[in-house]
Amino acid sequence: MIGILAALSAALSIGASAFGAHAASSPQAAEWLRTGGVYQLVHAVAVLALLRLPVSSGPSWALLCGSALFATTLYAMALGAPRWLGAITPIGGVVMILGWLWLAWQLARAD
Repeated sequence: MIGILAALSAALSIGASAFGAHAASSPQAAEWLRTGGVYQLVHAVAVLALLRLPVSSGPSWALLCGSALFATTLYAMALGAPRWLGAITPIGGVVMILGWLWLAWQLARAD
């Protein structure tokens, strides 16, 4: 299931980035779409790579959920949603950081 969600997340990131490059309504909207797309794609690929490692799925879920929250708030603002959503974006960033720290902890324990 998480692999399917990661693949869908990667597809969404490409679509958002392409939209930002070709049809965004402003330079700020294009930047939000590009930033969200990059973070979402990197974390989707990381989750797919983690499927090969002997670690729990917890870090993968944190990376996937954090990047989804981070990116979708940026996408929403780029499409005209209220700018107060920008206050939620860092929460997604914190969840991504926690996912990486969780992964590091699991890998350290495995050594």
